[in-house]
Amino acid sequence: MSSSARPFSDGVSKHKVAIDRLIQLRILSEAVDRKKETSYRLNPTFQSNLRKHIIYGGVLPREPLPSNNAIKLPSLQELETYALQQWECFLLQLINSAQADKLIGISSSMMKIFQRGLLTQRDRDGPRLTESGFQFLLMDTNAQLWYIIREYITNAEERDVDPADLISFLLELSFHATGEAYNINTLTEVQRNTIKDLADLGLVKLLQGRKDAWFIPTKLATNLSVSLADSSARKEGFVMVETNFRMYAYSTSKLHAEILRLFARVEYQLPNLVVAGITKESLYSAFENGITAEQIISFLQQNAHPRVADRIPSVPENVSDQIRLWEMDLNRVEMTPGHFYDEFPSREVFEAACDFGREWGALLWEDSKKMRLIVKSEIHTQMRDFLHSQSK
Repeated sequence: MSSSARPFSDGVSKHKVAIDRLIQLRILSEAVDRKKETSYRLNPTFQSNLRKHIIYGGVLPREPLPSNNAIKLPSLQELETYALQQWECFLLQLINSAQADKLIGISSSMMKIFQRGLLTQRDRDGPRLTESGFQFLLMDTNAQLWYIIREYITNAEERDVDPADLISFLLELSFHATGEAYNINTLTEVQRNTIKDLADLGLVKLLQGRKDAWFIPTKLATNLSVSLADSSARKEGFVMVETNFRMYAYSTSKLHAEILRLFARVEYQLPNLVVAGITKESLYSAFENGITAEQIISFLQQNAHPRVADRIPSVPENVSDQIRLWEMDLNRVEMTPGHFYDEFPSREVFEAACDFGREWGALLWEDSKKMRLIVKSEIHTQMRDFLHSQSK
């Protein structure tokens, strides 16, 4: 009885998840009748277009390169390696932006996006990561990708591109077949410029033939239509955290080593292994850059090595608890600039000054016995004028 009930309950939960996603996509709308029974209705626009597609059929605006063509296409494994290298190169350039004069290989339209939310630049200093930039690096790849695409769409009008056309093309691209080549001549000028930008990030690979040029979508492009909550798109983890606060990262990626440096002290690095330690000093540096304890713990959990990924918890409790405690310790003291006042001519003037500070919401401390007080620096001028008026 129990063995048959489990598949049924699993089916119900999966059905509910599917319905919720369809509602989020506005394909279905939910309605509750007088008997409080729930029913679902197809979105009229979607229903109309679905009917047209069923009756008349539908094809993509372009067909892939025929299989009998002489052009040699990269294998799916080679394409995945290319996409990963391009994406990691992009993130590495973002991390090392303070040392680099220019983000090599990144177009000006993409550079504007980074400067808007992830990088900041002052007159004399080079570009530096913002608080959002540090947090961006700890996101999983799918979330990072959607962040960049969302900003890219927001930035569209500055490039004289219709955001609606751009969204339509990006969604269309996500339904192309991974690893198939498509002729660039089938694209508009705006779409060709977009393809070049996406190639910088590894979403497509450009291929030049004798006569024509081709673009090949990678998994990053075809995953644009995948929900952020879809765990099937998660990559295999690489980090093992021990109870003694040491981390072992089994990876050949330079990016992984640089990300670990954001919140840990790298002790030594081998071709396929990075050994690091989580210290109070390394975490304080991360907290000052705007990274939170929960983001660090979430990153370690999401990137846990397969050997420890199934453990509950995958990050030792004493480590995660201590990370949170060190964050609380750093936030325990809050610095507020203030001005100190003493030697009041009378208690009446002192009490009037205290009332004045309270009215402004700027009274930080008072000692009625010795007639001393501290107010926020922002009302120092007003307090000084008030005391002058009291002395007349």
